[in-house]
Amino acid sequence: MSRRLGLRKRLALRLFSQLYDDTIARHRLSTLFWECTLRCNLACRHCGSDCRADVAERDMPLDDFLHVLDTQITPHVDPRDTLIIFSGGEVLVRDDLELAGKEVTRRGYMWGMVTNGLALTRQRLASLVGSGLRSVSVSIDGFEDSHTRIRRNPQSYARAMEAVDRILEYPDLAYDVITCVTPSMVDRLEEFKQLLIDRGVEHWRIFTIFPAGRAATDDGLLLSSEQFVRVLEFIRNTRREGKIDLSYACEGFLGGYEAEVRDHFYMCAAGVSVASIRVNGDISGCTSVRANYTQGNIYRDDFWDVWQNRFLPFRNREWAHTGECADCKAWQFCRGGGMHLRDNDGQLMHCHYRNIR
Repeated sequence: MSRRLGLRKRLALRLFSQLYDDTIARHRLSTLFWECTLRCNLACRHCGSDCRADVAERDMPLDDFLHVLDTQITPHVDPRDTLIIFSGGEVLVRDDLELAGKEVTRRGYMWGMVTNGLALTRQRLASLVGSGLRSVSVSIDGFEDSHTRIRRNPQSYARAMEAVDRILEYPDLAYDVITCVTPSMVDRLEEFKQLLIDRGVEHWRIFTIFPAGRAATDDGLLLSSEQFVRVLEFIRNTRREGKIDLSYACEGFLGGYEAEVRDHFYMCAAGVSVASIRVNGDISGCTSVRANYTQGNIYRDDFWDVWQNRFLPFRNREWAHTGECADCKAWQFCRGGGMHLRDNDGQLMHCHYRNIR
């Protein structure tokens, strides 16, 4: 196993840390999430947003988002270098998603979406591709029993699999399958990998649960340290095997597994190269980050001014160099973990590195 940081990897991480500093200094906006809705056609057990069908927060009007894009973002970026990702909730509940896609495409941006696949019919996918859709991620959390247990809808597994089959009919459409690995799936990953390969899937991403949202009260979703290490070993071995492009999500620092289970060393890009506009107008890093790390709001602040001059908690992490992080020898590489792993008081909820030591 490669849990510990060897000398060669430490040297590489030190070099990468300098690149990380440079990336922070430049903070070039490369990905913008638009949380266009909190409505959802599922009520998943692990949802960090607690989305549901009857949310009180209304969808953000498309005109509001486009106004910010036109007046406060486009003048400062090259649209060809900034990806817009529509997220939710479940984006497919919006009837105007195609119009949104056409409008951002007309402005020169590439756009993608994250979906549970439940409503991705062949006709809807064709319509979205015709509206400029360039990338799509579909959530499939293992075999039907595991997936249904998490998604709590008996049709969710079949619909998600059908969605993947339809996506594969578009060779120019970038995609990946995203799998939330829970304890019941750890022993079945090899089998599930083969199912995906046989289905024609070439791109797969795995993540694990951290205690936030609904998952904070559901211990049955969380992996033990031993199970987590087994998942990382599986990912590393699968990548060496080369039959399917598999990576671990951008969840946290992974010690000796760095650059072996992902294509790059760990860095939290939230507020550094990734921003989000939430459904209520809040401006933050990625949509997984807690609401109290909001840096502004499009209805009262200029987005570009916020991006350029705020985001200090994201870009200077010394405030997090306390508690269990204070004496950690990997601090210079980890910098306190992902911003989404910090609770409303700034305390670390989950440490990936600790789980593999």
